[in-house]
Amino acid sequence: MSAPTQLGDVTPARTGPRVTYQGTAYPAEEIARGAAYEIFSGVELPGFEWAPRPGAPLPWRRFVHASEVTAVQGGSGPADEEPDAPLLVPLHQDRSWAQVQRLTQQPSAAGDPVLAALRASAVVRRGTRMVKVLSAQQLLGHVRGLLPHGFCHREHDVAHLRTPATLAVLRTDGGPEQDVVYALRWRAVDPADYDAPIGEAYPGLAELAAGERVGAAVLGTGFAPSSSQVVPEFVTRDFADLPMPANATLVAYPAEGVEVVLYAYQAEQRGWLRMVGPRWRHLLANVPGISPDQEYVPIAEPASSTWLVGSYDGNEYEAVADLPGGFRVQALTWAARYPVESVRRRLRYTRWRDVDCVVLREETGWLRLRLCRPGPEAVAATGAQCHERGVYETWAPATDVTDDRVVDLPYPR
Repeated sequence: MSAPTQLGDVTPARTGPRVTYQGTAYPAEEIARGAAYEIFSGVELPGFEWAPRPGAPLPWRRFVHASEVTAVQGGSGPADEEPDAPLLVPLHQDRSWAQVQRLTQQPSAAGDPVLAALRASAVVRRGTRMVKVLSAQQLLGHVRGLLPHGFCHREHDVAHLRTPATLAVLRTDGGPEQDVVYALRWRAVDPADYDAPIGEAYPGLAELAAGERVGAAVLGTGFAPSSSQVVPEFVTRDFADLPMPANATLVAYPAEGVEVVLYAYQAEQRGWLRMVGPRWRHLLANVPGISPDQEYVPIAEPASSTWLVGSYDGNEYEAVADLPGGFRVQALTWAARYPVESVRRRLRYTRWRDVDCVVLREETGWLRLRLCRPGPEAVAATGAQCHERGVYETWAPATDVTDDRVVDLPYPR
C-alpha cells in the first residue's frame, strides 16, 4: 500500500527513499544517516502534521524513528562509518513496547532486568554523535566557551525529535516552550566519559525535590521523562566538563522541522565559525549577545576545567580530538599538528564538606566547584545552586578543600 497524494490517488513517481510504516509505503527523507525518517502524505492521516515546505514532495509529514520502519527502498546505500547500535529489548505477547515505555517512567522499576537490558543496548563508542538540547541562553554560553557537560543523549536515539515541541522533553533549562530549540552536537571520545544516571550510580538525583532542581525530575531509570518516547539519558562522568572536539556544531530546530547548522567549532583557533546563510540567520536574532552578521566568534577565555594532553616524541602537548580521524597536537599551523602517540583527559578533583567535586576554575583564592554526585544532602552541605538539570555549582575557599588533586584519565589508542 502506498501513501495517497489526494483521496483516491496514488503517489507519483519520485526519486529518493520510500519507507514502510505501519504497513504503508511513504516517500521519505533520511535523517541522521538513517536513524530516522521524515515521511510524507498528500492527505491528513493520524499523527501527520500540515507542514508544507520547499522541496517536500507532499504537504503532510511525520517524523518516525528507524525502529518504527519495517522496510526501506532506495536508501542512501552503505554507510561510510559504523552505525550506532539500536535499542534492543526482548518482547513477547505479554510485554509490548508500550508496556516497556511505561516501565521506563517508573522510578520503582530502576532495577528491573528488562530496563537493564534495554539500557545496556544504548552503547556509546568512540565517534558516537552526542546531542545536548539548549535554550538560547545556553547556546550563548557555549559560543562563549562552555564545554559539553551534564545530561546528553545519543543522536541516534533522538533523531526523530525535530521540532521545538517534541524536543522539549530533552531540555535541561526548565524554561517555557520556545519557537526555536538549539542543540550542541559532538562526537564522543571514549565511552568512559559517560554514565547512565541510574539510581544506584547517582542515587541523589532522583531524591531532589522540585524546589531544589531545574527542569524535569530525574527518574533514576536511565530514561528521559516522557509520555510516549523511550530516550536513554547519559550524563558526563561526574558531571565534569569534556574537551570540545574539533568540528562540533551548534544547530537550531525551528518549527519547520529542519535542522540548521549555525556554527562549527574551530579547535585550533578556539572559536566558532558561522555556517548559517541569510535564509536562516534570523534564528540567531533571539540569542542575546550574538550578532547574526558576525562570521567568526572567538572564545575570549577558553575553559580551564579540562583539556586533552597528548604525548609526541617524548614531550607533552595540549591535544585535540578530531574524530573519527584521531588525536593530534593542537597547533595553529598544519605542519605542527602531529598525531599524538598517547592521549589523556586532565581535570581537577577536590572534596569540600565531605562532598566530591570537580574544579571548574580558580579565582583569587576561591574555587568554582561542581558536585560529582548531586543529592539533597550534598546540596544542603555545600549550598550549591542548580544551573540546569543535574548541574549544581558553588564557590569554596581554596584553603578549605581537601584531597585537591589533578587527575589524568588515559584514553586507549
